[in-house]
Amino acid sequence: MRSQIVSTKLQQIAEQAVNEPDKVFTNIMYLVDVDFLREAYQRTRKDAAPGMDGVTAEQYAKNLDENLQALYDRMRKGQYRAPAVKRIWLDKENGSKRPIGIPEFEDKIVQRAVSMLLGAIYEQDFYAFSHGFRPEHSPHQALGEIWKQCMGMNIGWIIDADVSGFFDNLSHSKLQEIIKQRVNDGGILRYIGKWLNAGIMDGESLSYPEKGTPQGGVVSPILANVYLHHVLDEWFVKEVQPLMKGRCFLCRFADDFIIGFEREEDARRVMEVLPKRFARFDLTIHPEKTRLVSFQKPNRQQEDGKGNGTFVFLGFTHYWAKSRRNNWVIKRKTAPKRLHRSMRNAWEWCRQNRHKPLREQYHMLCLKLNGHYQYYGIQGNFAMLRVLYKHVENAWRYWLSHRSSKGGIPWEMFRTLGIRYPLPTPRIVHCV
Repeated sequence: MRSQIVSTKLQQIAEQAVNEPDKVFTNIMYLVDVDFLREAYQRTRKDAAPGMDGVTAEQYAKNLDENLQALYDRMRKGQYRAPAVKRIWLDKENGSKRPIGIPEFEDKIVQRAVSMLLGAIYEQDFYAFSHGFRPEHSPHQALGEIWKQCMGMNIGWIIDADVSGFFDNLSHSKLQEIIKQRVNDGGILRYIGKWLNAGIMDGESLSYPEKGTPQGGVVSPILANVYLHHVLDEWFVKEVQPLMKGRCFLCRFADDFIIGFEREEDARRVMEVLPKRFARFDLTIHPEKTRLVSFQKPNRQQEDGKGNGTFVFLGFTHYWAKSRRNNWVIKRKTAPKRLHRSMRNAWEWCRQNRHKPLREQYHMLCLKLNGHYQYYGIQGNFAMLRVLYKHVENAWRYWLSHRSSKGGIPWEMFRTLGIRYPLPTPRIVHCV
């Protein structure tokens, strides 16, 4: 019943946002009460790492009612303070590190509550071609949309864009200005300000950033989408598309996006002004990583697609190839960097865990392969799935052979082992 009341509140806000697209919401934070916080708690991940205070979701839940009441009282009295965010570093494909911020669990609840309010409004404003961090949107929907647009619009040119350090360089002041155009609620804006200016604990060093929003924060995804909705999406729909001589489209997943054009002259015009548009909002289009790709459909008489460029989006290389009916179509395969990373990680995992019980190794390898198939198992990518499958099979055999000094395992013996512990074979999950 409590959950239904919260859902009703959010639905009412959403209906107002749909019916009044120019409405500025000035008083919605009052909707956050104990029941609203409880629903926010339910929607918050419970398996993530703890923040600076070390409190886990399980520990917080032991006195949930008391904790939520105390949290609400502090919020109502204006005594809530955003705690520092713990920073960890994850490896990137290019060998560099990516910072991830881990808020405290209670702070995640408050961030989730504000995200729910913002989402009820902005989900009505966002365009269908924006797919990242949104309900009922997925990477595979974005991939399917690109295929349909390119095939249906006779797209021949692609801007493959890269925004340099978007989450690290997002302007605090400009974000607040953008939000005020739709949500000018003092309570909401104060909480967003607290999170943007919260300290970041990196090891023993505490810093206070003047720009950016931590990747890993619960509220960060919708703030990023609001920012890029204004910077890119609305600009493209309202100012760019009406000036184009041919057809064009935009597909965005968080800060990763491509723009497709029917005509080269349109593509070059937008390629020239795109960095200037982003610079107005303190963002940089990476000059080396952003490319204009010739992606024209080959002539029917051509036997191969050589001469055309390719582009990578959401981990897949897009390229032209012949279908079984001898027609030119756009196909997708696992991007080389992603495939090599998966192969390298599998090899390293088998090396580090070769002394563990076989059943435990088998269980983990099944999880890893099935997870890979779940994302990369799209129509036309079977060959790349099989490449990883064979690599994992070989890696497992190789490192099982090095559990002792007795020598390698013959294939016949390994295949016998495979009957008892069969690795999941490649499968297509998505027809997009």
